[in-house]
Amino acid sequence: MFLFDIEGLEGKIEKLEEKMAKQDFWNDHKKAQKVAQELKNIKDKVKEYRDIINEIEDAQVLLELAQEEEDLSLIDEIKKTINSIEEKVNDIRIKTLLNEEYDKNNAILSIHSGAGGLEAQDWAQMLLRMYRRWCERKGYDIQVLDILPDPEAGIKSVTLLVKGLNAYGYLKSEKGVHRLVRISPFDSSGRRHTSFASVDVVPEIEDEVDIEIAPNEIRIDTYRASGAGGQHVNKTESAVRITHIPTGIVVQCQNERSQHSNKATAMKILKAKLVELERLKQKEKIEGLQGEYNQIAWGSQIRSYIFHPYNLVKDHRTGAEVGNVNSVMDGDIDLFINEYLKSKTR
Repeated sequence: MFLFDIEGLEGKIEKLEEKMAKQDFWNDHKKAQKVAQELKNIKDKVKEYRDIINEIEDAQVLLELAQEEEDLSLIDEIKKTINSIEEKVNDIRIKTLLNEEYDKNNAILSIHSGAGGLEAQDWAQMLLRMYRRWCERKGYDIQVLDILPDPEAGIKSVTLLVKGLNAYGYLKSEKGVHRLVRISPFDSSGRRHTSFASVDVVPEIEDEVDIEIAPNEIRIDTYRASGAGGQHVNKTESAVRITHIPTGIVVQCQNERSQHSNKATAMKILKAKLVELERLKQKEKIEGLQGEYNQIAWGSQIRSYIFHPYNLVKDHRTGAEVGNVNSVMDGDIDLFINEYLKSKTR
C-alpha cells in the first residue's frame, strides 16, 4: 500500500483557492503564478485519484453484471480495466517517491561524448534522441541551451532544459556513464566497438534561492555560437562560457540571440551545479564513512546498451533489463527510472 492523503490535498486546494480569491493576489505576478501552478498540480493529483476510484467502481459493476448474466464475453473488458488500474496505481506510487527537495523542478540535462571520436559522438546524439522521445511521452518541453555538433557526425556535447513537473525527480536517475556496444557504422572492417557518453542532471534552481558567487570567482568568455540559430547568432559573440574558478565547473549557453540572456541562463546553470555539488558533498560525508559512496566517473557505467552480439539494455545499479533495444532508444526508459526510484526506498 502507499499513502495518498486525499483529504489533506483537498484542504490545500481550499486554502490556495482562498488565497487566489483575494483582491491583491495578482499584484506580485511571479508569486501568483507559482501559487496557481501549485494549485493545478494538486488538482491533477486529486483527479488522478478520483479517476482510479471511478475505474475500480466500473470494474466492480462489470464483474457483477458478468456474474448475474453469466456473460463470459465481458471477461476481456474486465481484464483490460484491471490492467489499466494497475498501471495508474503504479504511476501514482512512483510519484509518491519524488519527495526530495528539488524533485518537482525542471531539469538541466547535459550529454558529453567520451573518447572514441565519431563513434562516441554518434552515441551522444543517439542518447539525445532517446531523451527527446522520452520527454515527448511525458509531455515535457525541451529547450536546447547549448550544443556542440561535429561537422562529420554526432555531437560532442549538448545541454537541455527539460520543463515539466517532476522532470528532475525522474531524470536524476540518468546521471552517470552510459555504455554502447555495437558494430560501428564508422568501421569499414565491421568490428564491434564500445563507446561511452556521460549524462549529468541538475535541477533548475529558482531565482530566489540564495547562492553567493563572488565576481572574482568566475571567468566569463564570449564566442560565436556554433550551431543553427540564424545569421545574428552565428556572426556575433552572443554565446557565453562561465568558468567557476574554485570548483573548475564550466557552463555555457548559446541558445539566445542576446549575450545578456545567454549569460543569465549560464549563471542559472552554474548555480544549479553548485547546489548539486554541495548536496553531493553532504552525501559523501554521510555515506563515505561507510564506504558506500562512489563518485560518478568515466568507466563506472550505470547502464549498458548492447546491440551486438545480442540485444539487451541493462541497468547495473538495479539489475533491470530490457531485450528490446530499439524500444529503449525510442524513449521507453520508464522501467529503469522507476526501478532506480524504488531502489532508493529499500
